[in-house]
Order: sequence, then C-alpha cells, then structure tokens
Amino acid sequence: MFARIWYYSALKRVENTRTGNGKLFMNPQLTENPSGTRAAAVRRHTRETQIELKLELDGNIHSLFDTGVPFLDHMLDQVARHGQLGIEIKARGDLQIDAHHTVEDIGITLGQAFAKALGDCSGIQRYGYSYVPLDEALSRVVIDFSGRPMLIDSVEFPLTTTAGFDYALLHEFFQGFCNHAHCTLHLDCIRGHNGHHIAETIFKAFGRALRMAVAVDPALAGAIPSTKGTLQDV
Repeated sequence: MFARIWYYSALKRVENTRTGNGKLFMNPQLTENPSGTRAAAVRRHTRETQIELKLELDGNIHSLFDTGVPFLDHMLDQVARHGQLGIEIKARGDLQIDAHHTVEDIGITLGQAFAKALGDCSGIQRYGYSYVPLDEALSRVVIDFSGRPMLIDSVEFPLTTTAGFDYALLHEFFQGFCNHAHCTLHLDCIRGHNGHHIAETIFKAFGRALRMAVAVDPALAGAIPSTKGTLQDV
C-alpha cells in the first residue's frame, strides 16, 4: 500500500475578507473556556468559505453541524461522539463549484481550534491511537501533538465517490487539520471494501485517538511532554 507523505513547514495564510452579513449560529451552552475548561472558538471568513467553529475538550459532549456537506456532517459527528468532545461547526462555502474549499477549510479551522484549546500542550498525554472496526473494515489512526505538521495517509477507497461526495477530499480535510493543529497524523485502513465503512472507521478512530492524546496526564503535573521543554515552533 502506497503511503502518501505530505509535509508543510509553512502554513497557508488565512485571508480575512468577509462575505455576507448573516450571523452564524453558536450554542450558548458551548462558550470559550468556561470555568477553566479547555475550549476555543475560531472564525474563518474568506471569499471561498465562511466558517464558525466552537470546540470544547472537557466535559460538554455535544455536536451540532451545518456545513452544507451531509456526508462530512456525518463523519464529524463520529469525531465528536467517539472523541467525547463538544464541537459546533456552521459553514457556508462555494458548493456551486464543488465541496473542496469547504471540506479543506473546515479541517483547517478545526486544527486551529485544537491548537488554541491545547495552548502549549502542557500536561497532556500528547500521543493517541485507536483501532476501529465496522463490519469488514478495520482502520488505525495514530496522532502526536508534536508541534510538527505531518500527514501520512495510506487510505485507499474502492470507489471515488459516495452520494456525490469525493473521497479524495478527506485527505484535504486531514491535511488542513494537521497543518494547523501542528500534529503528526497516521491514517491506515488495514482492510475493507466498503467505502462508507472505511471512511467511518477512520473518523471514529480519529476521534478516539484525539480523546487519548488530549487527555490530561496527572503524572506530568502540568509539565510539557517533551525533552525539549516545548512543543511549539519545533
């Protein structure tokens, strides 16, 4: 199985051009840093997409998605549920062209939210992994909040689309996430022949690996989990 390895040391600049005057929804239950919990809110407005996202890592397991891409909404719900996370995403994109910009920019925004919520990564486990089966499909996801964005994506789909959604866009989602969460991410489908099952096992495993990696390790007593003493700009 051929592994596609992508590494970006320079992150793409976010264009701050606003389009439209409509406000996007946000659930008042999910506020940034309530009572000291790790949370973040990110807004990304460009000529291609308008995205507002809220993330909570601790306590408030909650999901609300309106991206205009139903298949992506379904996959993101797996991340929130199996990662035990609070995630809200409202997105409007140039879907009259295709879903590429919307899917990629949601990955970017989610990565930014994780970077913001984790801060300097002090006290966290840092590493996470999960194997998840769904019928004939079995996938593995491994993550390291290393400060170095890298995606190793070895997932192959038997078909190129499902219900009009291009499976190739999942790579763009995870690349955007890695670039902006500053993490290393390995995606592997060990076996499977149903494309939906393969995608779902990847997103479920991604959620569970996130849950493990962001968990607070009491043994660290707030220390940064690196012999360098930092996980930023490394």
